[in-house]
Amino acid sequence: NYCLLHKLHIYVLIMKLILQLGFLGQSICTISALSGSPSLSSRAQFLRAATYTASMSTFVTAVDPACAAAALENPKKTNPRYLDSEVQMKYGQGPDGNPRTRGLLVRRFTGDNTPWTFPVRPVRLVKEWPEKVYFKPEDFLRADQQDDGSFYAIPRFVYHIDEPAVASLTQYYRKVIPHGSSILDICSSWVSHYPLEFPSVMKRISATGMNALELKVNDQLNDYSPMNLNIEPKLSGYDDESFDVVTCVVSIDYLISPIAVLKEVHRVLKPGGKVILSQSNRCFPSKAIAMWLAMNDRQHLELINGYFQYAGGFKERMAYDITAEGGPNEYRDPMFIIEAVKEG
Repeated sequence: NYCLLHKLHIYVLIMKLILQLGFLGQSICTISALSGSPSLSSRAQFLRAATYTASMSTFVTAVDPACAAAALENPKKTNPRYLDSEVQMKYGQGPDGNPRTRGLLVRRFTGDNTPWTFPVRPVRLVKEWPEKVYFKPEDFLRADQQDDGSFYAIPRFVYHIDEPAVASLTQYYRKVIPHGSSILDICSSWVSHYPLEFPSVMKRISATGMNALELKVNDQLNDYSPMNLNIEPKLSGYDDESFDVVTCVVSIDYLISPIAVLKEVHRVLKPGGKVILSQSNRCFPSKAIAMWLAMNDRQHLELINGYFQYAGGFKERMAYDITAEGGPNEYRDPMFIIEAVKEG
C-alpha cells in the first residue's frame, strides 16, 4: 500500500509539473532567435570555447510583436514576468576556422507581474560640499588598476542586482520618463532595465557601454557606441543638447573621472533634461573606486550629489529610496535614485 501511494504521489507531482510548464509556455512571450538552436549536450563545450572566441561572436535576437502590443495596453498586468531567449554566438570564422554557431540561454526580468510593491521615498541630502573640488587622486584608486577592456572583454549575460531591484527601477522609469523622449543609457549592457513598451513609445534609445557584444543583444536600443569612459571620459559622437534623459544603472562607482563624465552628460542633455542615476550596494570590489568602498549607502548618495555639484549646471538634486517591498523573500537589494535636472 505504501509503494502504491508513493507512486501515486509521484504521478500527481509529475502531472502538476506538466500543467505548470504548459501554462508557462502559454503565458510567457519569448524572445526568439532568428537562427537554429544547438543541442543541450553541447552547452558546456560551447561556453568553454566562447571565452576564447567572444571577439568574433555574432548575436541575433528579436522581440515577439505580441509582447510589445500587450505592453501598451496594461503593461503591469499583461506583460510576462520573464522573457527567455537564446542568444546565438558564431565562432571559428577565420581563414583556418571551422565556423560553428552555439546558443546561450538567458532570462530577462521585465519588471512586471511581480509580487512586490514599489514605494518612492524621498531621501534628504544634507552634506555641504566645499566650493572647490574636494577629492584627492587616491580617492579614485582601485584594487585592479589594469585596463577595464580586459575585465569586460567577455560578455556577461547576468544581472548585477536582484529581481526586486530591477523591477523597482523599471517601474520608476515608467513613472518619470515621458513618452517621446530621447534617452541615452551610459555604462549600459545587454539590458537597460527599461519597460518593455519603451522602444515603441520613445523617440530614440541610445547607449554606451564597455562590451559591444552585450550592447548588440540589447533589443531596446536604436543605436549604441562601445566606449571606455575611464580611458576617455567623453560621450563622443553625441551632439550637444540631443537627449531628454540620461540614465546610468549601478555603474558610477566604477568611474575614475565621474565629474568629467557628468560634464559630458550635461553637454548632451537638452535644457531641462534629466539625469537618473541608480545605485545599490553591489559592485565588483576590485573595480570600484577606493572611497566608494569605504562608504555606506547613505554616503554614496551624498557623494554622487557632490559629483553633480562639481560638474556644474544642474539644479538641486533629488534623492529617493525605491527599494521594493512585500513579496515572498525577506531580503532584497536596496535601490536608490539621484535625479538632476539641467539648468536652462
